[in-house]
Amino acid sequence: MTAGEGLRERKKRETGMRIWRTALDLFTERGFDHVSVAEIAAAADVSKMTVFNYFGTKEDLVTAPMMNHVGDVVRAVRERADGESAVAAVRRQFLAMVEVRDPSIGLNDDPRSLQARQLIQNTPVLLQRAALAFGEAERELAELLAAEGGDAMLAAVAAAQLTGARNALINEHHRRILAGESAKWVATDAAERAERAFAQVETGLGSYPGPKRAPK
Repeated sequence: MTAGEGLRERKKRETGMRIWRTALDLFTERGFDHVSVAEIAAAADVSKMTVFNYFGTKEDLVTAPMMNHVGDVVRAVRERADGESAVAAVRRQFLAMVEVRDPSIGLNDDPRSLQARQLIQNTPVLLQRAALAFGEAERELAELLAAEGGDAMLAAVAAAQLTGARNALINEHHRRILAGESAKWVATDAAERAERAFAQVETGLGSYPGPKRAPK
């Protein structure tokens, strides 16, 4: 039980984890398309309605943890400090996540997380769902930058560069860990690689779209 967590909250969390783990096992064993939500519910000893109360769709049974962080790059830019550039904000956020080995940027070698990652990679419908979610986040970032910079085309280019660099770093973490390296080992040079990646983006973007200014 986590600090401050009551019995009801603990049971709810445990039920959600049981459903998620059961789904991952069945999907891994038989393939995503060959397992129904009803079968997952029966194996997890809950009702089908309970599964949908915890996970809105069948796809969410695999992708939900990842979806919670799709908008991180948008939040970094929107909430950046006055006078801070977009690339500096995204870099700062990413380095902070490296510092604590945040699972959302791929610095996680928990077997269940790796299982989910492999399912996404090997299942076209899940891969498409992830691509659509990240594409929507990129469009949202472009709109945010356009509102500050005024040129929709340049904003779209900047958004693609920022999200592309971040996603490339995360994919590299996943690739190395799935290849057998420990998350602890991958984390040892993650900050240095992030610095190089964002430095390359910064060369092109500079201070675009200009320093954030406090509202008058």
